[in-house]
Amino acid sequence: MGSPVFHLKDAIPEPFWLTQAGAPAPADPLDGVTTADLAVVGAGYSGLWTALIAKERNPSLDVVIVEAGTAGWAASGRNGGFCAASITHGFDNGMSRFPDEMDTLLRLGQENLDEIGAAVDRYAIDCDFHRSGELHVATEEWQWRELQAGFAAEAAHGLDVELLDRDAVRAEVDSPTYRGAVLDRTGCALVDPARLAWGLRQACLSLGVRIYENSPVQRVAASSAALTLHTWRGSVRARQVVLATGAHGRLLKRLQQFIVPVYDYALMTEPLSEAQLAAIGWRNRQGIGDSGNQFHYYRLTADNRILWGGYDAVYFNGGRIEPSHDQRESTFKVLADHFATTFPQLEGLRFTNKWGGVIDCCSRFSAFFGTAHGGRLAYAAGYTGLGVGATRFGAKVMLDLLAGAPTELTRLKMVRSKPVPFPPEPVRSGVIQLTRWSIARADANQGRRNLWLRTLDAMGLGFDS
Repeated sequence: MGSPVFHLKDAIPEPFWLTQAGAPAPADPLDGVTTADLAVVGAGYSGLWTALIAKERNPSLDVVIVEAGTAGWAASGRNGGFCAASITHGFDNGMSRFPDEMDTLLRLGQENLDEIGAAVDRYAIDCDFHRSGELHVATEEWQWRELQAGFAAEAAHGLDVELLDRDAVRAEVDSPTYRGAVLDRTGCALVDPARLAWGLRQACLSLGVRIYENSPVQRVAASSAALTLHTWRGSVRARQVVLATGAHGRLLKRLQQFIVPVYDYALMTEPLSEAQLAAIGWRNRQGIGDSGNQFHYYRLTADNRILWGGYDAVYFNGGRIEPSHDQRESTFKVLADHFATTFPQLEGLRFTNKWGGVIDCCSRFSAFFGTAHGGRLAYAAGYTGLGVGATRFGAKVMLDLLAGAPTELTRLKMVRSKPVPFPPEPVRSGVIQLTRWSIARADANQGRRNLWLRTLDAMGLGFDS
């Protein structure tokens, strides 16, 4: 296949999903003083699901969303659109951290995915939601061995999975790199992520939620009677507040010890012709992820483009979040080269879009939850790149925490516990960069983890996207 630079040279440096036609006009910024029963900070999936479910539970509740940009502009509009049933960042991660409640978490995750599909239907959200399933593919023998071991555990816990050997997986999707795969038939849906966010926004408006966009919240002030969100042009005084800001949250200092902002990058191809699609198969249109420590995720879009992302999870020293980090040419070239290796049949295919976005990563890879200000503010963060589906579960947790009465969700160890905190800077940067280097070494060395990675494993620390 030709040089990756050639195939990238015309790519637009913008997220494909967010440049589509049909984006809603921005709501007016917050201007002046207002009040609410519940104020939600952030109009990504986490905040939108929270507002929507709050109104469904209590239609008389006065709910306000205050968003720094526009709905879905950050991680919710830049991801791969993998809407997974897993709320623990995969089966293996969940089993390693919450083994005693794993069957419950699997059930809750599957119910959550079913409820997302029902909401998409109920509100007529046009977001190409379809229950595609997902292929977890092995491209090295060590990955194939690990997949086989993981498959046995997943099947024992009742997951609808199938083990595919080399010929069987290549009959599904034809890549010369595949050694085998596990097909998860029911644990993943694919979705147009921006259109899901826009549809949830409209659903919120239809139920009477007020939304203010382009209104960054600068601080939260507490009094005995209320919490007040202050923006540069106004304020919201509310009985209760939900913080749904992901990696962009700076309003609650305690969260900073648990979250690091990690950049993930993706490419989008031009639409495949019928002949190109026939050359690789993919008739069942599953989402695909490979099984290295540095992994790729990829899927077809409604118009038969291929989204190709992942592999290079980048932490900029000091945890800086800057618009310039959304573009990283060295990563795009690596991704294009890996695409060429995976699908040599598609020689000549062009990439039309290239982009990055920041992920709220925590050391246990799955979300954590809590309250502040005497139980009047709830938060969820740390989805670590698998929040398209899990944020709806997190929204329910936050609302249950605010309600105060114990529920099945709030009694979970996953909800009651916190991840191991990251060390402060500059040690944090050194630890993360050493971990990134070690992960790359493990992938190049048949998956063998060095002493540093084994030490982190024993401490419950990790770094992932």
